[in-house]
Amino acid sequence: MLLLVLLLKIAYLACKEYLKPNIMRVHENEILILYNPSSSVDKKTVAYAQSITPHVRSIPFDRQPATGTQMRGILDMLGMHPKEMLNKADPYYQANIRGSEFDDEDWLNILIRNPQLLRSAIAVKGRRALLIETPTDIYKL
Repeated sequence: MLLLVLLLKIAYLACKEYLKPNIMRVHENEILILYNPSSSVDKKTVAYAQSITPHVRSIPFDRQPATGTQMRGILDMLGMHPKEMLNKADPYYQANIRGSEFDDEDWLNILIRNPQLLRSAIAVKGRRALLIETPTDIYKL
């Protein structure tokens, strides 16, 4: 009996990553890009992605902002804190956020409510995500 419990626990731990829900539901052959439509760099990123695969889903930040659950999933895939994703040179950030201390949930809410503050596009393929600093970064995905 003890052996059975031990085997079940080992099987569960081995499958833990598999059992974890895929928040963004992106197929392994598809590239999802969350981008700022007013950024020329982000538009080039979308074009580069379309040159890699015909299966590109591009979502503008301003028209379809990510939910809290989706953004948490993205942050987990990136291994980043919400504050690291913000463009600290943005005038809104400088005037309203700079120097303030927030907890993790507040930083996440700032990111969700102000998607224009994201410093660059985010690309997701399967269970991998990448913060795109230059358009050619899409090839690293």
